[in-house]
Amino acid sequence: MKYQRGFTLSGLILWGVILGLGGILAAKVVPEVIDFYKIKKNVASTANNAENMTVADIRRSYERYADVDGITTIKPADLDIYKEGGVVVIAFAYETRIPLFLNVSLMLDFQGASKSR
Repeated sequence: MKYQRGFTLSGLILWGVILGLGGILAAKVVPEVIDFYKIKKNVASTANNAENMTVADIRRSYERYADVDGITTIKPADLDIYKEGGVVVIAFAYETRIPLFLNVSLMLDFQGASKSR
């Protein structure tokens, strides 16, 4: 006796819906994650060049990096700048909400810090 193989139409539709919803979710989340890594890179670059700079100079330096990458999520005033053991540390934290459907949204909480050298 031979066994039948293959997909049923209902199984194919179910998996199509699951993969479609996963793709939509990924399309909404990936840009926010990319922005986080751009911010982290810019903060690290700013911290590496922050030796003998004032807080205002550090904020202006970050602003130039953010302008080049088109980052509007974190403003220079949102950065926490302090020294730890003689090393400049720039920290940031923010949250973003991604609307999914109706009144359901996904909240992502990002935070990071950079130590120079």
